[in-house]
Amino acid sequence: MATGVIVLDFGAQYNQLIARRIRELEVFCEVLPGNTPASRLSELKPRAIVLSGGPASVFVADAPKVDPDVFALGIPVLGICYGMQLMARVLGGVVKAADGREYGRADMTRMDHGAPLLEGIPEKSVVWMSHGDLVEAPPPGFEILATTPRTPVAAMGDWSRNLWAVQYHPEVHHTKAGLEVFKNFLYRIVGAPRDWKPANVIQAGVDQVRRAVGQGQALIALSGGVDSAVAAAIARQAIGERLTAVLIDHGLLRSGEVDEVRRAFRDIDFRVVDAHKEFLTALKGVTDPEAKRKIIGREFIRAFERVQADIGPRDVLIQGTVYPDVIESGGQGAHTIKSHHNVGGLPDDMAFRVVEPLRWLFKDEVRRVGEGLSLPETLVWRQPFPGPGLAVRIIGEVTEAKLAVLRRADAIVREEIRRAGLERDVWQAFAVLLDLRSVGVMGDARTYGYPIVVRAVESLDGMTADWVRLPYDLLDTMASRIVGEVPGVNRVVYDVTSKPPSTIEWE
Repeated sequence: MATGVIVLDFGAQYNQLIARRIRELEVFCEVLPGNTPASRLSELKPRAIVLSGGPASVFVADAPKVDPDVFALGIPVLGICYGMQLMARVLGGVVKAADGREYGRADMTRMDHGAPLLEGIPEKSVVWMSHGDLVEAPPPGFEILATTPRTPVAAMGDWSRNLWAVQYHPEVHHTKAGLEVFKNFLYRIVGAPRDWKPANVIQAGVDQVRRAVGQGQALIALSGGVDSAVAAAIARQAIGERLTAVLIDHGLLRSGEVDEVRRAFRDIDFRVVDAHKEFLTALKGVTDPEAKRKIIGREFIRAFERVQADIGPRDVLIQGTVYPDVIESGGQGAHTIKSHHNVGGLPDDMAFRVVEPLRWLFKDEVRRVGEGLSLPETLVWRQPFPGPGLAVRIIGEVTEAKLAVLRRADAIVREEIRRAGLERDVWQAFAVLLDLRSVGVMGDARTYGYPIVVRAVESLDGMTADWVRLPYDLLDTMASRIVGEVPGVNRVVYDVTSKPPSTIEWE
């Protein structure tokens, strides 16, 4: 994908949100580590660079650093929060520890300099602050563009070098005119083209698949989820009948999943491979979440290699990998949150070249592309389901018995969400089986059964999420049905944590 804007990440809580805001304005954006050398950035030829915020203080010895040459590339730069402090410190401004950390809403006053960064923003506006250090005096060549009662330099700019910065967070919705800052930076200052649109993404994906496959044939890893469905539609448009879709039934799917997917993809060469014995054998005795994911990634590839041996040469494997998979798996220099089976879990010795036409997209962007491809609404808006399946919703060892318990409980959760008409309001709703037992009483007798955790979250792109405030009567119905209909379960609890600090899945 051609580089538009690069966000240099200094550990910001909101760095993915910065990327989302830029993409919402139809400009492509990707996230790279904050210490990416200026020479590498020069090779990538971005139209602009954004320095993200971060939790560190610029005065700490091991604080994230930026290559000073970034500011001499002649590329417009926007610093946000910590990114502003780095810019000021590197270029000769005065940064100091604030008398008190400033969090939350602040009243900002814009100076009347006609600065393009703040054009159209009211003289008085509400912004969102989150910082302990502040810029007391800007570097030579900079002008102060805005202040708050506690922050003498809330925004600054150097017209001649096209260097701009704000102390607050324009990416969060609490900053009332935050999107205007990005619009001004991207359109007025950078002159970035608005070419990040579904039609362009589709064509880029089609071209990528055609180049990779050439005159040969390819496999598409199809799970029935929106990511793989969109990837399959792009691949089908690219190479037509030379595409074979394969669903690996690893024994970790939800109740009725195979039949649902088979019905949805009746019009293409679609094959189901029963590999549940191989997967469960490989997972036997394994309790570590990272080990599970890597084993599943390896076994997926081995299963596809067996398919290749059966139906003939297909050296390209197409996957519906999306950008959050890459970020959370430690791609782009980020910390590894969890190794997605289709990224961090791939073996080095696989017999395929992997093609990922959706690799740079967030989930909501995948849905927009799916609509652009005229895919059925039932596919485009299907709730996400992880590739490792129920293995990451069973804490501890995965066994046939635990899978049977979880399938029944999960089916009840999804059925009740559907019955309540909440499928489009809930990003994901599912059950989790814990690796412990609790005491209960059923029919006047003591029981010692599994607890089931119900998880329901709302999200836009999967990078952040909040728990859904489901009605009490709905939770009561779920709990009553699960305890009454699923043998071996005597307790139901509801997960009320957001992402962060937790993740959506439990493993």
